[in-house]
Amino acid sequence: MKQWVAILLVAVALVAPSLLSPARASAARIEELCEVNGVRPNQLIGYGLVVGLSNTGDTGQSRFTVQSTAAMLRRLGATVDQKSIQTKNAAAVMITATLPPFASAGARVDVTVSSLGNARSLFGGTLLQTPLFGADKKVYAVAQGPVLVGGFQATGFTGSSFTKNHTTVGRVPEGALVERQVPMMDMSQGPLVLNLREPSFVNANRIAQAIDALLGAGTATAVDGGRVSVKTPSQYDKNPVGLLAAVQLVEVDPDSSARVVIDERTGTIVVGAAVRISEVAIAQGGLTVEIQEQQLVSQPEPFTVRGNATTAVVPKTDIQVDTGAQGMAHVKASASLKELVDALNAIGARPRDLIAIFQALRTAGALQARIEVQ
Repeated sequence: MKQWVAILLVAVALVAPSLLSPARASAARIEELCEVNGVRPNQLIGYGLVVGLSNTGDTGQSRFTVQSTAAMLRRLGATVDQKSIQTKNAAAVMITATLPPFASAGARVDVTVSSLGNARSLFGGTLLQTPLFGADKKVYAVAQGPVLVGGFQATGFTGSSFTKNHTTVGRVPEGALVERQVPMMDMSQGPLVLNLREPSFVNANRIAQAIDALLGAGTATAVDGGRVSVKTPSQYDKNPVGLLAAVQLVEVDPDSSARVVIDERTGTIVVGAAVRISEVAIAQGGLTVEIQEQQLVSQPEPFTVRGNATTAVVPKTDIQVDTGAQGMAHVKASASLKELVDALNAIGARPRDLIAIFQALRTAGALQARIEVQ
């Protein structure tokens, strides 16, 4: 029993440092901030046919579907007149896929199938063999397989219908077979270059310092705000993959820019943690006009003169105006995101009102942040 307790104490002593030292909330690994220069995915595209639909395919108005069906049958040895082809069970589609880096011949990738004609649904269809081309017009993969649609459509005899989700776009999981490998850079030749996803001189300098702390001074150099060059140390001369794996796991505290992102279409506002406001006074009020229309019936009293005995409809309109004025609110200079949120909530402004408030604060010079309107 004592031996087991001793072993348990040793295990706890080995694991405790990693458990007791909390991870930095703002820390991010280099692989999340950078991409390796020359290592990138490639987009593929193709045109094909989906068959096996239940009268939900393209109609005769989609002439390219008829022509594609006739050409496909001709390649398979069947000569058919285009005028006799009915394509209600087939649909012309565009196939898109992303070829990941280092994908060798024989690997499988997912493909997205999108209707090109006037098909109502791709549910239950099968994608026929379709070559996928790169930007250089070469075939890099071939796609085929059953299409999975995340929805359905039902139509009644009287014309009523019910649709759930989008039925004209589907996916074929692992439906493309890679036929050609895209040439990639030789990582053993020359220094590795890391491209920052969001260029920043501060982050580039911090990444170079973190790599130097791991591999030695002078190993990494910040070329500019978007690139960091890493020399290959002697211990990694024959193992560039190990060097890249070690570098990508290094943690860095990234600098976050003061930014307010506004989407006016949905009324969404995202405020970065570095956003600050100076001491300012804000008055926010909205004008609300409510109009109610009522139709009243004017009924003549009994024993009235015949000429005035006509029943008439008299409209009645009620108008109410609310300015919603609340006076001026004093907002102190905020030192944190929570203080900024509390100050804006104290005003009682709604999301749509906050859009105008942020823009007015920026114009007044009281908002130390950049506003991006989408």
